[in-house]
Amino acid sequence: MRVMLNELEAKILQGYEITEQEAYRLGELPGSYIFDLLATSGRVTRLYGGRRVELCSIVNARSGLCSEDCAFCAQSAHHRTNIQTYPLLPAEDVLRQAAKMEEAGVKRFSLVTSGRGIGRRDLEKVLETVRLLRRETNLHICASLGIIGESEAKMLVEAGVATYHHNLESAAEYYPSICTTHDYRERVQTIKAAVRAGLRVCAGGIMGMGETMAHRVQLALELRELGIDSVPLNFLNPVPGTPLAHLTAPSPLEMLQVVAIFRLVLPRAVIRLCGGRREGLRGTQAIAFTSGVNGLMVGDYLTTRGGALAEDIQLLRDLALEIV
Repeated sequence: MRVMLNELEAKILQGYEITEQEAYRLGELPGSYIFDLLATSGRVTRLYGGRRVELCSIVNARSGLCSEDCAFCAQSAHHRTNIQTYPLLPAEDVLRQAAKMEEAGVKRFSLVTSGRGIGRRDLEKVLETVRLLRRETNLHICASLGIIGESEAKMLVEAGVATYHHNLESAAEYYPSICTTHDYRERVQTIKAAVRAGLRVCAGGIMGMGETMAHRVQLALELRELGIDSVPLNFLNPVPGTPLAHLTAPSPLEMLQVVAIFRLVLPRAVIRLCGGRREGLRGTQAIAFTSGVNGLMVGDYLTTRGGALAEDIQLLRDLALEIV
């Protein structure tokens, strides 16, 4: 196993991609070799990303009452989760949150709305908010508005959005197990439409929804096929009232193995720790930064609270990482 890892590392450092078969073998590694895997992925991270870590944050700009039945989501109208629901936030409210994040050192800020997509009226309001953020801040503006077409994507570009966020959530093979109201192809089509319009795409998934390690590897390979270079890794934080509320979280070591696999499949990508990272990794978050992660979402998430920003900053400083 160590010989295999050394050979894969040499292959990646020479600029070659690992094969699908090699990626699936990484998912089958015995637990006794996990730390060897983490050391390998850590060296690859340092080669392509140095010691830099990107910070990003989001605002839940429209909450709840979503028509889709995604089994993990507290915002679905199909589930009884008792979350706070509200229409699109006024632009000035979004600006206040964005300015707070920018003052703390965050450079990327995303407007996220619940729902299958974005209606024309709310899209116009989002565009107005983006223009305001562009005038009043120096933030890299991102948006996550659900399923959109190329025309909507071009409008976002013209307003000043640089990145569109649209998770695949899970591998194509497993996706029907977590959503029945739209299919995987629509998510892929949205990503392709955003790229055609000139947007960078940030896309990843959620770990711990009952999928196998092979499904996680498949997701990494599908993201590579789409040319994604910004990959958020979320970890299921089961919400009472959702169909996945009963699930037990995988072990932190298993999740670190996922981080390492994503790094080796996508050596040049920004791998971002996002929602559920404290619950999914618990006391091993620091190890994630030494084994593949070079991006971090800070502040609150969509319907759950995040940790203290100062604690996240201190963790990165303790690891002698450069915040960019």
